[in-house]
Amino acid sequence: MRDVHKGASAGHGEVVVVTGASGGVGRATAVAFAARGARVALLARGREGLAAAADEVRRAGGEALVVGVDVADAKAVDDAAQQVVDAFGPIDVWVNNAFAGVFAPFPEVTPDEFRRVTEVTYLGYVFGTRAALHHMLPRDRGTIVQVGSALAYRGIPLQSAYCGAKHAIQGFNESLRCELLHTGSGVRTTMVQLPGLNTPQFDWVLNRMPGRARPVAPVYQPEVAARAIVHAASHGRRREYWVGGSTAATLIANAVAPGFLDRYLARTGFGSQQDDGPHGGPGNLWAPADGPHGRDHGAHGRFDDEAVSGSPQDWVSRNRGRMGAGLVAAGVGGLGAAVTAGLRRRGRRGPSRGR
Repeated sequence: MRDVHKGASAGHGEVVVVTGASGGVGRATAVAFAARGARVALLARGREGLAAAADEVRRAGGEALVVGVDVADAKAVDDAAQQVVDAFGPIDVWVNNAFAGVFAPFPEVTPDEFRRVTEVTYLGYVFGTRAALHHMLPRDRGTIVQVGSALAYRGIPLQSAYCGAKHAIQGFNESLRCELLHTGSGVRTTMVQLPGLNTPQFDWVLNRMPGRARPVAPVYQPEVAARAIVHAASHGRRREYWVGGSTAATLIANAVAPGFLDRYLARTGFGSQQDDGPHGGPGNLWAPADGPHGRDHGAHGRFDDEAVSGSPQDWVSRNRGRMGAGLVAAGVGGLGAAVTAGLRRRGRRGPSRGR
């Protein structure tokens, strides 16, 4: 499936590929790039979601190329990348974001389900990265953004397949980054670790628990993640970005006291990931959530009432260099003031005498 939509101000921007672009974080990210005048290739399976995402990209001022693809199919991902190059030209940014999940204790996840989650959530990133590098390495430029999670470092109950895949992405990306640095390549790779987000995934995830799946609070709007991803694409030299205070707190706590977090999550991790109410749709593990005659789910889930649209920690992460310069300047200024005050006091006392 391929369809091109042009916006009024698009046509000369960067070329961006976003996987999992039909909903959630991928959808919000595609629109955020479009607002900068980018030409955005939208890769996903769902026809309804892709069509609506393309329309949003166009309204935001970008140009959209719709490519229906299952990222677990390496050949299909390679073909999709070539379609992007044929339609838009060289790829500047590739955002790996597509994923799948099963919400259940590990013994209740079948081998086929676990394999499918791994193929989409981990190997989908591997195949996307390989396709991007095929086009970026000869030009010696481009940025690959791996959309991660606090769960890339800290596993939680009920999401064993997803957590395992996110941990695998972390290791894969670090290995690739070292290789690119070794060769002095101009291609960059970076990872953005996200918190709990208000996306439709919790209504379409395959769920075997008694309650509806939900993100662990605090919950952030997907636009918070999108801003961080767009920033990371422009600052690919940074190896990693943490989004949300909860992500920072989780990763720091896990580095200091992982055993304590094991016990804490054993007590709280089941209840904090469920709420009352009927389950959502049939899940999107094997087929798109919008189905052949379904509806568009958009970028937001059902948690708008509690989700926050900003994150001070995210601002700090995106402006770390500026804050560092500010702290240095403040330190130098303070030192200068202290020296000046000391000289004034010394002048009032007269010249000091040596011993």
